[in-house]
Amino acid sequence: MAPHHPEDVGMTAAERPPSAAPAGSGRAPRRAVTAAARTRQPTEVRRRLIVEAAVPLIGERGYASVGVRDVAAAAGVSVGTVTYHFGSVQEILSEAMVLHIERYYTALSEAADRATSGAEALRLLVDALFTEDTDRHWRMWFDYWNAGEQGTDEAFARGQAHRYEAWHGQIRALAERAAADGRRAAVDLDGFTIRFAALADGLALQRLRQAPPLTMEAARRHLNHLIETELGPAPSA
Repeated sequence: MAPHHPEDVGMTAAERPPSAAPAGSGRAPRRAVTAAARTRQPTEVRRRLIVEAAVPLIGERGYASVGVRDVAAAAGVSVGTVTYHFGSVQEILSEAMVLHIERYYTALSEAADRATSGAEALRLLVDALFTEDTDRHWRMWFDYWNAGEQGTDEAFARGQAHRYEAWHGQIRALAERAAADGRRAAVDLDGFTIRFAALADGLALQRLRQAPPLTMEAARRHLNHLIETELGPAPSA
């Protein structure tokens, strides 16, 4: 039997392209069904399905341990469907990270926007970075780093750079707001942003490795100390 086009995977027999009836079957050949009449999931829907399935796999096993077959099995599609929509596991990782980061930081940004001060918003950020549920986030983030170092895909590199810039931009905006609240005009916002991001990454790596051991509360305390040292508390009314 000739293989079906990847987009036909999962169709019922009635929805697949027609084929000639076997000789002597007594059945009249089926009429051709136009592409518009077939029930197919749009490309965007299939890509999203695959990426959605890849997120928990990468978070639990690590990027290096996830292959195309694993993703296909988790998504409930054929390997051919995955390779039709994605050129590599790295490409799936890139889109999975975009999806994960969007979900992770959208709720955080909304909470920070509701904060009464920039300092409070930064502390909400710290609280969200280190919880009992964020280990998967940090594993994916470090896998994302490593994939960028190992690959030569320019689109992947551009996407990585964009996400790093967005992360630094979010930190800087909150720091600027905190400095304005505290009426501190001489704050080195760019320097604070670099130090905050570097400390958060370093603490996260230490927490994952537990060498030396680091509790969630201690990680938060170190970041909050940086905030207080460089930005200070809001002035009293």
